[in-house]
Amino acid sequence: MAKATPKKKSSPTSNTSFSKKNNGQSKPANDNPSKLEPTNEANIDVMELDPSDGLIKLFTDCLKDIYWAENHLIKALPKMAKATSIKKLQTDILNHLEQTKTHAERLEEVFEFLGKEPQARKCDAMEGLTREGEAVIENTDTGTPARNLGIIMASQKVEHYEISSYMGLIKLAEHLGYTEISEILGETLNEEEDSDALLSEVATSEILNGEKDDGEE
Repeated sequence: MAKATPKKKSSPTSNTSFSKKNNGQSKPANDNPSKLEPTNEANIDVMELDPSDGLIKLFTDCLKDIYWAENHLIKALPKMAKATSIKKLQTDILNHLEQTKTHAERLEEVFEFLGKEPQARKCDAMEGLTREGEAVIENTDTGTPARNLGIIMASQKVEHYEISSYMGLIKLAEHLGYTEISEILGETLNEEEDSDALLSEVATSEILNGEKDDGEE
């Protein structure tokens, strides 16, 4: 696993609040907001890293971006679920809504590891993607294959954005030595990929194959 190369500076040591597993255990710390004491391997002082590479700032900014995106998605998903006429699709969307709430909570845990309060920075990409979903609903008729497939396509665009974001964050976390953070984000990535696969399955089994069968009769 690649790690950021620490560069010693004459600045005072700051408290870090991310941690790594130490033989499967973590040690409590009285002055650590995350209540976990970094092990020697994980105790990379951000003041000792070269600030010119900007990777820690990039990582933090991306966290703020995806945190806003997840919370925005929590508001958008119920509208998508209500608009579809396919029961399985509605169930999948609502299940993903509950997952999305967990994803936001995991990001709050990541902020805690970093010793920061959870912060959201507006994600223009997610705002645009959810607007596309709303446009599908506005421009299609209730109960039609066009609306249902349009909702799936819009939802998959969201999933692909999130998958790409989490993959990038995981790579950055690994590079910076945030092993436990990488594991947390990996759980979310797996769920996003599963949701994308479920949407493809619904599109094929409930809409595309159904349309083909109707045409063959």
